[in-house]
Amino acid sequence: MLHSEPIAALATAPGIGAIAVIRVSGDDAIAITNRFFRGKDLTQQPSHTAHFGTLRNSDDTIIDEVLATVFRAPRSFTKEDVVEISCHGSEFIVRQILQRLVAEGVRLARPGEFTQRAFLNGQFDLVQAEAVADLIASDSDASHRAALTQLRGGFSKQLIDLRQQLIDFVALVELELDFGEEDVEFAHRDQLRQLMLSIRRVLHPLIESFAAGNVIKNGVATVIVGKPNAGKSTLLNALLNEEKAIVSDIPGTTRDVIEDELFIDGIRFRLIDTAGLRSATDKIEAIGIERTQQKMRDAALVIYLFDAALISADEWQTALTEVRESGKPYLLVGNKVDALDDAKQRQLTTIADEEIHWISAAQQTNLDALRAALSDRVRTDAAVQIGSAVVTNVRHHDHLTGTDNALARALAGLDAGVTPDWLAMDLRVALQHLGELTGQITTDDLLDSIFSKFCIGK
Repeated sequence: MLHSEPIAALATAPGIGAIAVIRVSGDDAIAITNRFFRGKDLTQQPSHTAHFGTLRNSDDTIIDEVLATVFRAPRSFTKEDVVEISCHGSEFIVRQILQRLVAEGVRLARPGEFTQRAFLNGQFDLVQAEAVADLIASDSDASHRAALTQLRGGFSKQLIDLRQQLIDFVALVELELDFGEEDVEFAHRDQLRQLMLSIRRVLHPLIESFAAGNVIKNGVATVIVGKPNAGKSTLLNALLNEEKAIVSDIPGTTRDVIEDELFIDGIRFRLIDTAGLRSATDKIEAIGIERTQQKMRDAALVIYLFDAALISADEWQTALTEVRESGKPYLLVGNKVDALDDAKQRQLTTIADEEIHWISAAQQTNLDALRAALSDRVRTDAAVQIGSAVVTNVRHHDHLTGTDNALARALAGLDAGVTPDWLAMDLRVALQHLGELTGQITTDDLLDSIFSKFCIGK
């Protein structure tokens, strides 16, 4: 174990609650807690046992009745001796206990320091460590499962094994440099080629999954666009079941972007209501329309909403051209179906020659079907692989891409018959990226940057 200084922090959310948990980790964590714990002698208790007692001030007055759970190294989260103190969730009580621990020589933990110690002590690799923060921050079924997959090893264990094989080949290539004047080849080139191709076959699906991973982690940016009075704000309110946006018969009521979140089948949708698409009548409306166009450019999914009862065949043809030329995944949604006759509906469907989702936002007709269509479209177009290894972290994506580019150069070098020193250079770059990805190569600055984003107590 690399760290032994005892540290402590509140492991549950700050604020008043029924219970709070304070975590203590490091050498003598059990003995230090035992100094002001009255109950069983914690130093004599086996790992993974919980004990009721009281915590005392230096004058032996009671701070609180608590439950102290003992975890002995290496069978703990940090692989150090750990005590978790469950007390009543009073901010005053928590403060008193932490002050007592500090008085006994315990240091208050930095953000993410418990997880950092777990990583440094070999509990898991860096990708898994980062998954701890993602798991805590998960707010949907998809993000929860993606983080859980990473926490259990995800793709990192496979990359660690492949990296070791590549290290063995690089060692042989560099050995050839010691025999530069002799025609020797320790690293069989065909085997090296097959290994690099195998690694790239693992890398490519992971790199391509980043688009889906971004959807999982940040939600699906879903923009509702259409002409003024098409019912965009009414649809937003209906999907959210609340009066989020102002609804009016006056065209151009919505002049700014309105956003909220909706969860469908474990996927978080960031719904964005926008100003109506038309020629602006004043500067403020022009700004709103420009923001609408920008949101369309940034969107992962577009809902094109139109007034089915009022739109003409020519207007519909123009609208289809615009939404298709945007290049974004989209759903065509015809609103006010309650005011639409069958002949008009058939005409619009024929012109579109693709599925139109017919709804009445005001009457909340067919909204369940629209929600299902949103879920299906995201799962198909964004390839949301719930439960599979999906890259959700920009740092991971950058290192995966860097590894792939280095291997591509090395393969091109093989084809060109480059000397071992040039080949070794690209292979070392690939190893550097893989090592930094999984944490086999780290710097203090890198670790501080990663773990400083964690909450205190984790």
